[in-house]
Amino acid sequence: MNHATIIDDPDFVPTDAPALPQASRVLFAEPTHFDVAYVINAHMAGYVGKVDTELAFRQWEAVVAAYKAIGFEAHVVKAAPGLPDLCFVANQSFPLRRTDGSYVALLSNMTAPQRRPEVDVLAEWYAANGWETVRLPRTTVHFEGMGDAVWHPGHRVVYGGYGWRTHQSAYLARTYTVDAPVVALELCDARFYHLDTCFAALDAETALYVPEAFTPVARRMLQRCFPKLLRVPLDEAVDALACNGHCPDQKHFIVDQAAPKTMALVREAGFEAVGVDTSEFRKSGGSVQCLKLMLG
Repeated sequence: MNHATIIDDPDFVPTDAPALPQASRVLFAEPTHFDVAYVINAHMAGYVGKVDTELAFRQWEAVVAAYKAIGFEAHVVKAAPGLPDLCFVANQSFPLRRTDGSYVALLSNMTAPQRRPEVDVLAEWYAANGWETVRLPRTTVHFEGMGDAVWHPGHRVVYGGYGWRTHQSAYLARTYTVDAPVVALELCDARFYHLDTCFAALDAETALYVPEAFTPVARRMLQRCFPKLLRVPLDEAVDALACNGHCPDQKHFIVDQAAPKTMALVREAGFEAVGVDTSEFRKSGGSVQCLKLMLG
């Protein structure tokens, strides 16, 4: 399991790929030291030092509780001083269960120097919990974990965002160990710097997306892969990070309550929208999807 194939076949059908078991465990990282301490994306501008840290911790606890309420086993990484963005635990790695049942995590190579030490914290957590970890062979190839790499629900296909934080070549690196084809999607709007800010898969046929965030080729690929591709209102995608919600079980979509039009869209599609408040984390450009990591 030492390579991936980038798909450009117009006849590719993701649901023909082997089954991927649904994850039952979810990882969080304590936001004890969370703050906007620097600006590395458009959402952070104007918010340096303006986070209500006590409110942020309560909001994080509510997100954890939302996952527990629908049956997920929660694990927590301890906070680390000097790493205000560690709580965005989706970004530092890409964990997966191999086809033989073993677990491995591909560690990220973060673009922003301020965030690179976070990867070692996650590596220590994986080692302490019996996981194998691998790193990209070249430090010049950037990859930002599940911020840019997203599974097709129920199938071994990865959607790989690139253009702002992750480099397309990361998906072809010899240590990219997903053992699954990759649908590479180029991002073209800096407001949507990770794939998980402009795309959210709900089930094997249904996904939310922000068309303005993708190149025409990427939009066509998504349209081929998801028969029910739902357009998220641009205002809620930007201001409420509506696509940074998450559907962990193909039933419930956990999303910031500041996105009522998106919540209505999800309900009309047959899913249950679970509203939470992540207003403090949105100041840093993250919401529900960024705050958690599915472990398998």
